[in-house]
Amino acid sequence: MSAKTKIVVLRMKELIYTAVFLGLAVVLITLFLIMFRPRQDTAPSSSQAAAYIPGVYTSSMTLGGQSLNVEVTVNADEIRSVSFVALDEAVTTMYPLIQPAMDDLAWQIMENQSTENLSYSQETRYTSQSLIGAIDRALEKAKVRN
Repeated sequence: MSAKTKIVVLRMKELIYTAVFLGLAVVLITLFLIMFRPRQDTAPSSSQAAAYIPGVYTSSMTLGGQSLNVEVTVNADEIRSVSFVALDEAVTTMYPLIQPAMDDLAWQIMENQSTENLSYSQETRYTSQSLIGAIDRALEKAKVRN
């Protein structure tokens, strides 16, 4: 047997340190790639002017002698949420379809980003029209004036 056998002795402590440093290097490189990659939607271009002034806007409406406040939250480009502000329990008792009508309209408005071409049932026709009017008034306050 003329083969020369080589024995390599590795210490477990050195292997663990090497694995930890390699893991940290991979995490660090991944972090740098995520942080410093170019973003596609950082700022609106000149062709994309902001549609709204970011903020929370309210509008009131009267329903059967009760005053209701509608809140619309927008950022520069889109409608983020539409809801009631402190809806009184007496109002929901007297008008049980008002909250479901608002939820349905809010979903459609956020989906379409517009108050046009909304669909609503015949049962909630007048309530929905009043709600859309209040939402339109709040959105009018949010629009950017040129």
